[in-house]
Amino acid sequence: MAVWIQAQQLQGDALHQMQSLYGQHFPIEVRHYLSQWIEGQLWDAIDLENPQEEIKAKRLLDSLIQELQKKAEHQVGEDGFLLKIKLGHYASQLKSTYDRCPLELVRCIKHILYTEQRLVREATNSSSPVGSLMDSMSQKYHQINQAFEELRVLTQDTENDLRKLQHNQEYFIIQYQESLRIQAQLSSLATLPPADRQLREPSLLSKRATVEAWLTREANTLQKYRLGLAEKHQKTLALLRKQQTVILDDELIQWKRRQQLAGNGGPPEGGLDILQSWCEKLAETIWQNRQQIRRAEHLRQQLPIPGPIEEMLTELNSTITDIISTLVTSTFIIEKQPPQVLKTQTKFAATVRLLVGGKLNVHMNPPQVKATIISEQQAKALLKNENTRNDISGEILNNNCVMEYHQTTGTLSAHFRNMSLKRIRRSDRRGAESVTEEKFTILFESQFSVGGNELVFQVKTLSLPVVVIVHGSQDNNATATVLWDNAFAEPGRVPFIVPDKVLWPQLCEALNMKYKAEVQSNRGLSEGNLVFLAQKAFSSSSVNPEDYRNMTMTWSQFNRESLPGRNFTFWQWFDGVMELTKKHLKPHWNDGAILGFVNKQQAQDMLMSKPNGTFLLRFSDSEIGGITIAWVAENPNKAERMVWNLMPYTTKDFSIRSLADRISDLNHLLFLYPDRPKDEVFSKYYTPPLSKAVDGYVKPQIKQVVPESSHL
Repeated sequence: MAVWIQAQQLQGDALHQMQSLYGQHFPIEVRHYLSQWIEGQLWDAIDLENPQEEIKAKRLLDSLIQELQKKAEHQVGEDGFLLKIKLGHYASQLKSTYDRCPLELVRCIKHILYTEQRLVREATNSSSPVGSLMDSMSQKYHQINQAFEELRVLTQDTENDLRKLQHNQEYFIIQYQESLRIQAQLSSLATLPPADRQLREPSLLSKRATVEAWLTREANTLQKYRLGLAEKHQKTLALLRKQQTVILDDELIQWKRRQQLAGNGGPPEGGLDILQSWCEKLAETIWQNRQQIRRAEHLRQQLPIPGPIEEMLTELNSTITDIISTLVTSTFIIEKQPPQVLKTQTKFAATVRLLVGGKLNVHMNPPQVKATIISEQQAKALLKNENTRNDISGEILNNNCVMEYHQTTGTLSAHFRNMSLKRIRRSDRRGAESVTEEKFTILFESQFSVGGNELVFQVKTLSLPVVVIVHGSQDNNATATVLWDNAFAEPGRVPFIVPDKVLWPQLCEALNMKYKAEVQSNRGLSEGNLVFLAQKAFSSSSVNPEDYRNMTMTWSQFNRESLPGRNFTFWQWFDGVMELTKKHLKPHWNDGAILGFVNKQQAQDMLMSKPNGTFLLRFSDSEIGGITIAWVAENPNKAERMVWNLMPYTTKDFSIRSLADRISDLNHLLFLYPDRPKDEVFSKYYTPPLSKAVDGYVKPQIKQVVPESSHL
């Protein structure tokens, strides 16, 4: 069902959130009348960080305006006349708004569609019995929203108390001035004759006594009000800190973990819109309470009354400053990570974002962000607050960028589009560590002020670990370092410590995630595939998955030590399989035509019970990135059947002729294991026969043949 149809059925807060997406920047009428067209465009195919994509964005803007104009022209009747004018106006308005910045239109519509989908999904999950699995998330969101409502009520309550206190204090000051006036009158009686003084003095003394008694009582009352207000603020700040901990230490950390796993091919980390809305609510509430505490301090200075209030206000001010400081420094994050395998002299990009930038008006004086590359040791020192001001490990070109505010989405971010690592300075390596095991990180730093230079913040954030390479041949081993780090890093670790050994099932999960992402397939590694990998990793013959449940694999076994009898590591073999499948075998893997993870003996046992001409495809044990065909046929020398194996094919072979065409060439291959006719499986991938001669020339054709003796 179209998202817009479902979005119109939203109710309550969800409906209000949906309506707030629209305005002059993108009228809701445009969304309504062009809903089908809008949802049919490939907005996600446009990379907002790439300026070259502006041409595509401009094309979409022009198409949108044409669709609007077309819609306007088809309106008839009295109501149609008004709508025609309205839609025509919107077409002109959108053209003037986005003509010079079409990527902003794409950003706006992507934000709208993403938010609508989220709201619809949340509404569906809460009303559907199937959605009970999502209930914990909905419940968590509900708890966060409830806490915000409680904070709103508390903040409104202290605001009312503060106004009442201010009113009472102003009246107290008026009465205090009255007491001074009476005192002045009493003092002036000394100049009067005794008779006049005796006549007027009793009345003034009585007045003074009454006013002073009132002032004493009211001073106590004011002090109680002040203490009561301070205690309420203490309660609000305690709840604020608790809410902030949930959002920053739970939700934001989880988002960062998802972002890290996405680097291994895990599901996308998801947008930051919900997190940003929460952080903005925090910022707003913190700022309101900070202003209230400052006003309370001003009232105390205006009318000092001895007591503990001065110390309490100092502590409140310190606490609220600490809370806002934590919020600002924690919400300076990397939205789009730099590549984790970073080749020198190669262009790369990254995006940093300040989640509270719009709410705190930081964009009014846009801050500049600087990127530098630092080593693991320098990152450790930085987190310990040791002085590392000028410690860097290389030179990055185009490493300064000003943060831009996008009004349509309310985001403040810096898009580094053309960074390049010019040179790298490596540290002394430990023991057997190779250059592809050395981890660096990109440090992003900025400074800005909040509240008219009242508070100045220096913020910094570290990218996920990056491995620097100078040649493509190092990519394979560098990727292993990154995979291990992304999979097994623990939250809050010292940079960039990872366990030296992990349980085999944990590694299987990481390998499966990586494999599916690299091959871009929903068909991951089966239990049988993982048993095969365990046999290879541990030089074991057991076929029982349970035997490997509690086994551990060390980093050395993974990518330092060569497999027995081979000149490559476990990871290098596995990575070779992924590369080959990704480049040449993806459709066949998705079709289930490639068993792949089968050794020579297993292939023989499987094929010997099948008719002659039955074959299977398995990855080569002896060669990185190779696949071989095993088939059963007669052995002409012994009058018995045997299993034959072709020399493994590699990327080089498939760049000359595809796997499907090679299988087509070999007439002795009849059935794909267990019993599927080969043409049924592979014919859709065969290259069509060559056309007739052109200009008198016949194009030659390469075909594969196998010596007769091996397929009789």
